[in-house]
Formats: sequence, structure tokens, C-alpha cells
Amino acid sequence: MNLLEIIRKRCSIRQYASTPVEQEKLDYLLESMRLAPSAVNFQPWRFLVVREPEGCARIRECYPRDWFTTAPLYIVVCADHSQSWKRAADGKDHADIDASIAVEHLCLAAAEQGLGTCWVCNFDVPKCKAHFHIPETIEPVALVPVGYPASDALFDEAVKKRKPLHETVQWETF
Repeated sequence: MNLLEIIRKRCSIRQYASTPVEQEKLDYLLESMRLAPSAVNFQPWRFLVVREPEGCARIRECYPRDWFTTAPLYIVVCADHSQSWKRAADGKDHADIDASIAVEHLCLAAAEQGLGTCWVCNFDVPKCKAHFHIPETIEPVALVPVGYPASDALFDEAVKKRKPLHETVQWETF
């Protein structure tokens, strides 16, 4: 499968099988995230893997949706603001951007491995920080459930609504 095929396969999975994710595949996903590019190569991310029942119960309190409870494991992708690059011209902190690049590496690597993910940003951040003792300078950016889709057909059935290229690309100037 080439990269464009993986990109087309990747979609938000909201139904997971109870099958556990093999350690080898989890290691592959984590390595894919670790290798993501970051501003000035500062790598200001932290990845919290949650797969034990007690931790899964706590993370599910941060995003209480029925479908979310079906995932066998979660990765909390965090941005460490004490380690991130800040742009001199306007002070823009790139920690969240860098963490987001790592999330997309995770999602693409998971799709390649036949695993589903769903990028969750609408969660209770203060509760997440408290439940997992996340330090003040570290921001949870996304919760990513990871697991085998309840059906392989979910990859094929996902509707990808995308604007046509001519609506999103400008040439030379706006």
C-alpha cells in the first residue's frame, strides 16, 4: 500500500472490536509518532499510553461517549510547552502543532496496520490532567482511541467529504 492509499484508507473509527492491540503494533505506532517532524526538532511531545482497566475507566470520564468506551487502548498526545519552540516574530508556540503532526503519524501508521483511530479534541482537559497527574507545562492536545475496527468494512464505508483542490489551493498569491 502506498502513502496515498493509506491516507485514503484512514478515517475516524467509532466502533472497535474487543481484540487487544499487539505490543509489536503498539511499538510500531509509538515509533511512528517519535519520528514525526517538529519545529526546530525540539520534539515537545509526550505520549501517555492508557490500556489498563483502571486508566481506561478514567480516560472515558474525560470523553463520555458510548462509542469511545469500545476502544481497547488510548494514547493521550500531549504538548510540553516548556520544551517547545516559540516563533520570534510573534511568539507563536508550536507545541500543539508539533503534537498534531505526531497524531497524524499515529493515525496513518494505525491505518497501515489495519487499526482504527479517531482524533478526539473535544474532551475535558482539566479532568484529564487531574486523572493522569499531568504537569502544568504539559497540555493534553488529543485523545486517540486505538484498536481494531468492529468491522473491516468501516474503512471502506467511511464517507470522505473533501473540498475540491481548486477550492483549497491558491497559486502565487491570494
